[in-house]
Amino acid sequence: MNVKKRFFTKRVRKRGKLNIVLQVLLFSLPLFFIILCRPSRISLLPLPSKIERIEGYASIKVTEEHGSVRSKFFFLFKLPHQGRIEVFHMMGRTIYQIIVNEEKAVFLLPSKKVYWQGEEEEIIDKLLGFRLNLYEMINLLSGEWEGRELETINEKSLGSWNFIKDEKRRIKSGQRGEFHFEVKEFFQNTPFARILTFNHLQSRGRLKILKINLNQPIKKGTFSLSFLDKYKRKSWAEIEKILADEN
Repeated sequence: MNVKKRFFTKRVRKRGKLNIVLQVLLFSLPLFFIILCRPSRISLLPLPSKIERIEGYASIKVTEEHGSVRSKFFFLFKLPHQGRIEVFHMMGRTIYQIIVNEEKAVFLLPSKKVYWQGEEEEIIDKLLGFRLNLYEMINLLSGEWEGRELETINEKSLGSWNFIKDEKRRIKSGQRGEFHFEVKEFFQNTPFARILTFNHLQSRGRLKILKINLNQPIKKGTFSLSFLDKYKRKSWAEIEKILADEN
């Protein structure tokens, strides 16, 4: 075998190995994400006497006039009023993040190092397709729907909530104005929703909790926004254009 032929054979072998590695990676990444977000087998019972933190993964489908969007997201809530949400494409790539603390609510595009700052109801509207504040979103998952924080917030919101309970005294459905939700499945004998549907004049959807944990330790600075000095602030119109270009 001459030199030129040996060189060509080596190149073919290298390309073949490289193609195999790429195929394994392309198969492994979505599989890893699916495994990471599989339904939790961890029992929530017995519930802690006081719930301070809720974290997990969920899938969501939101249908609006212009079409439907499916995504998965990680959520971490520190009650009553801090939250961090990271939204992924179905294949696992981060699309955007939401951070809410006592001072600000921001919508982040980490890949572009830009952000939009708004009211928390506006920020959550971009995820769910309707306006809820963070405390109401936490209650949507936990089924608590009580406490002074909710009463205080509702004085500023679009009216009072009305609820229907099941035979176990869990909140099965709720309505405020044109917004309605219904819990289709609970986690065991708890008030925590595993699957729920929601309807609004402008959108409807389905939310499924894939994994959930309570009162897990969290890293210091999880809800800090000190890094924003390295990001550029944009209007929502500019953020929408960036998202449209990426899609």
